[in-house]
Amino acid sequence: MNIQRIIESRQFEVSIMVLIILNAITLGLETDARVMEVAGPVLVVMDRLFLGIFTVEVLVKLWVYRFKFFRDPWRIFDFVIVSVSLIPASGNLSVIRALRILRVLRLISVIPSLRRVVGGLIAALPGMGSITMLLLLVFYVFSVMATKLYGGVFPDWFGNLGASAYSLFQIMTLESWSMGIVRPVMESFPLAWVFFIVFILCTSFTVLNLFIGIIVSAMQAEHEDSANEDRVQLLERQEEIIRELQSLRKLVEQGEKRKPDYPVA
Repeated sequence: MNIQRIIESRQFEVSIMVLIILNAITLGLETDARVMEVAGPVLVVMDRLFLGIFTVEVLVKLWVYRFKFFRDPWRIFDFVIVSVSLIPASGNLSVIRALRILRVLRLISVIPSLRRVVGGLIAALPGMGSITMLLLLVFYVFSVMATKLYGGVFPDWFGNLGASAYSLFQIMTLESWSMGIVRPVMESFPLAWVFFIVFILCTSFTVLNLFIGIIVSAMQAEHEDSANEDRVQLLERQEEIIRELQSLRKLVEQGEKRKPDYPVA
């Protein structure tokens, strides 16, 4: 279908991407009170115009693809984003207006490189779940130890399991961990640095780096899968061209056979 070729063309995708970026700019301008005083009605009209265009786009894709529309997760993603924007934002639902900025996320479904990044992150979720469980176990062990060791002297930081876990999380992020927590604790417990250094080595320099390794590995696999798909499509296109050339050759040969032989004068 001609309509399907249009919505699948690169020009159409670029046009939608430009509209999404312009819509993101208008939504950002709406947060400025001075801009709203000067051009508020214009921005509101533009926002409704963008929403109308995105709605028509989704409806056209629904009409073209029918049930195949819901086989593509990125089309479902676009459908959900546009549907959320269509919810009336009045009364108790006024908070929905803030969700209009979610339309910017449609850039993920339009730009192939972003799709590969998100695909890699999703593929890494199972491995990240295992690492998260390991991190939680490490946190639990060290939180119990910290509560028993330092909770009596420093109840604000290590008075209970929750306070200890939060303090250890701050230490793991390396945010004011030395001067803010560890050195004051060392004034009462001189060997406390051993406990905290071991914790930092187990979390910040080991477990968290496992997250990075899993994500990089998943993105590499996603990139290889995408490259394989591109190669398969290229081979299919080449085979199609070869078949067309062979058909043309047969037609030419048949035409030459049917050409009448005129007597030479």
